[in-house]
Order: sequence, then structure tokens, then C-alpha cells
Amino acid sequence: MSAKRLDQAAQATKTAFVFPGQGSQKVGMLAELAEQFSGVQETFAEASEAIGFDLWHIAQSGEGLNQTEFTQPVLLTASIALWRVWLELGGVAPKYLAGHSLGEYSALVAAGAMSLGDAVRLVNLRGKLMQEAVPQGQGAMAAILGLEDAKVIELCEQVNAQANGSVEAANYNAQGQVVIAGDKEAVEAVMAAAKEQSGKAIALPVSVPSHCSLMKPAAEKFAAALEQTAIELPGLPVIQNVNAEIATDVAGVRQALTAQLYQSVQWTKTMQYLQDQGVQYVVECGPGNVLANLAKRLPSIEKAFPLDSKSRLEDALNAILVAEGKIA
Repeated sequence: MSAKRLDQAAQATKTAFVFPGQGSQKVGMLAELAEQFSGVQETFAEASEAIGFDLWHIAQSGEGLNQTEFTQPVLLTASIALWRVWLELGGVAPKYLAGHSLGEYSALVAAGAMSLGDAVRLVNLRGKLMQEAVPQGQGAMAAILGLEDAKVIELCEQVNAQANGSVEAANYNAQGQVVIAGDKEAVEAVMAAAKEQSGKAIALPVSVPSHCSLMKPAAEKFAAALEQTAIELPGLPVIQNVNAEIATDVAGVRQALTAQLYQSVQWTKTMQYLQDQGVQYVVECGPGNVLANLAKRLPSIEKAFPLDSKSRLEDALNAILVAEGKIA
């Protein structure tokens, strides 16, 4: 359905699409757009059929929405629903796509590398394996604000040397914003050390410490499922989390998705790459505006747009079509 429309879309030269990860879910997401565009419900129905439970009900009721095995397929489906509406309304095909953590799967589906059905089944399994890898309450994540990346890494290394569990930098989100993950005690020790260095530390409400070595057992099991999944080379360039580079073959796509479970998300480098390639407009294709707000701070990004309401969608569509010279 989306591949055909993607072929028909005009090609952008200075617009990138970014797809959010966990934390962007909210009860009632896309309800307003679903009233306007039948494609939203159709996309959720397609994904629900593939996975065997009602994703739209979870999104609208909130039941189980914050359990990672449900959060992941719901968010992915929401992003793809928005992507399809964008194309249906005559939106441009972006020059690049990138997704933050789970969002990398949304980007790959949008780019035609895997089907929506296969992707929701994969991320449902990804959530289950992540939860199994670390018992509830044993792991933690926290955002460290106001310190250089190198300082955060140094604090993690100091805590790790004291041998009270492990902690690592999990997401490099922006200059002065690094998320750490690991054993709860170790994360709390780095939070305390960051505050002593005049940084801020905010505990994140997550059930699983993503993107750290505690996820290696999950990654090993997950690699087997990835091998069984039909994956093609993306039809549009997708920038990978683990290295902020574009895969040149399918093996590279699989490898990056496996490594992504236990390696850090290189979002700062990803956004730098987009700027280096002449991207000036960023569209966040998913619920919320976390990634759009991060992009707004960057020197070469003129505008960043969320898409998750009718007015936001219309604003983004018109502004990008004008910026790309598709309408006067």
C-alpha cells in the first residue's frame, strides 16, 4: 500500500523524516486524525491482524500501553499510519529517514525494507526479550543534562570500576543530553556524581534499561528472529542508530538492528549527518514532538515539524511543499 504511493511521491532535497521511540506514547494518540483519515484505522487493523491483538484498543484505552512488548508495536503502527496519511495527502518522499531506538523499525517499514506485519511481530518480541533480560526493578535509565558526553562516559567508568553493577551511556540525544542505562544502583551512583559536577539527572520511567550490555542476552535471541524475517534494502536511505551511517546491504541492516539492543543510540551524530547532507527541514512522524524539539536547536535546521494532529499535519505539509519548491 505505502510502497506504491512512495514511488509516486515527489523527491525532497532538504527534508528528513525522523521516527520516535518509546516515551512518545500517550493514551488517545491519533484519535483526532483517525476521524479525518480512514487510513489510520486501516493501518492499525492491518498491524493488529498480524500480531493477534487489538493495538488500537491499547492506544486509545491505555491498557498495557506502558508495557514494552505492547508499547513498541503500538508506536510503530502509529508512525506508519501517519506516514501513509502524509503520502496520501501528496507529501514528499524525504531525502533521509532515521528513527530513534524503536523508531528505526518504523523508518525501515516506511522505506519499504520490511512489511508492517513482520515489523510489529518483531518489535513485540523485542519488547518481550528486553523485559526477560532484566527482572523488573533491577535496571534503570536516567537523563544526564548539562555535561559533556566525555564527562558522562568518565562518570560511568568510575562507577563501573567500583563494581556495583554496570552503567553505560545509552542514548546520545543532543549536546548536553545523554541518557544512561544499567543496573539501578550503578545508574543512581552516576546520577549523584553528575549532580556533584553541576549537571542535572532525571530518572526515566522505564521498565527496561535499553541500549546497554545488560541487553546482550536479548540481542542473541533476537538475532535468530531477524534472520527469519524478510528484509530488503530500504528504498530510501535510513540512517542507523549504532553508527549514524546508511546500510549498504541487508546483512548490515540485520546486524545494526541486533547491535542496537545493547549499543548506544548515536542521535547527536545522526542529526549532524543530516545537517552535513544539506537537510534544513525535519518532520517527526509519530506521536509527540520530542525529536522535533531536539532538531529545532540545531544550527542548520530551519524548521522542525511534528505531525500528530490535523493542524500540525497541514502546517508541515504546506511548509515542506513550499520549501521543496513543489508549490508556490
